[in-house]
Amino acid sequence: MSAARPPRAGTSGRLLIALDIDGTLLHEDGTASGAVKDAMARAVGAGHEVTLATGRSWETVRDLLPMLRLRPRFVVCSNGAVIMQRRKNGYRRAFVETFDARPVLERIRPYLPEGSFMVEDADGARHYTQGMDASGWELGDREPVPFDQLGREPASRVVVVSPSHDAEEFLGIVESMGLHRVTYSVGWAAWLDIAPQGVSKGSALARVRAWLGIPESSLLVVGDGRNDVEMFQLALDSGGRAVAMGQAPDEVKAAAGEVTGSVDDDGVADVLLSVVAATG
Repeated sequence: MSAARPPRAGTSGRLLIALDIDGTLLHEDGTASGAVKDAMARAVGAGHEVTLATGRSWETVRDLLPMLRLRPRFVVCSNGAVIMQRRKNGYRRAFVETFDARPVLERIRPYLPEGSFMVEDADGARHYTQGMDASGWELGDREPVPFDQLGREPASRVVVVSPSHDAEEFLGIVESMGLHRVTYSVGWAAWLDIAPQGVSKGSALARVRAWLGIPESSLLVVGDGRNDVEMFQLALDSGGRAVAMGQAPDEVKAAAGEVTGSVDDDGVADVLLSVVAATG
């Protein structure tokens, strides 16, 4: 683990607003509506700290920031294992949590022998097996490697994809694995995302909130996936707000305090504009 201690910043009623990306800000085609971009800009203009909390790696988030017209002081990536900090000359890794991925890889493979695997290193490099390159993940310019070459370096993240299973069947298989000493979540499709134990979007946002000096109750989070539940819990436990997107699975909606419209209806824009109206 490596961490920096950015200076605390005084606050005056501002919120830390943490937004998931895919299914919250972005549509399936990777675009964000003008309404969503304008709502984020208005929230920033009203003095709130608007950031991103995503399962994506920094390398796939970096190029989205100009499109979203956003320059957060901190960005939570890789489901909380990586926190990026804005500096004069760009962003740097302010926090990276890693773990030994080999035991969990060996635990999973017998359950998903036809699955494809990816390991993300502390520096963001991705190593993956055959088949992962057809799954839609952005993998850089590396070539596939044999399974036994994965996990040789400390990892910040492991992803497993199994297209032969539907989401519910896959969820049942994952629950039967008995994964321990890691944090994991199951995506909409048949993919499993594994982080170091105790690391989640929620744990990273707690760190960012402390760095910024923002009160615990001044946290608003919006998301649509199972990997957003921990940040929902963080917000609700401290008196903040947690909002699920309208298309989220039922268990994700149940974990949130509120539900907004779907991504197709620009539900996140409605949330942000309500904040601006309430604090303007």
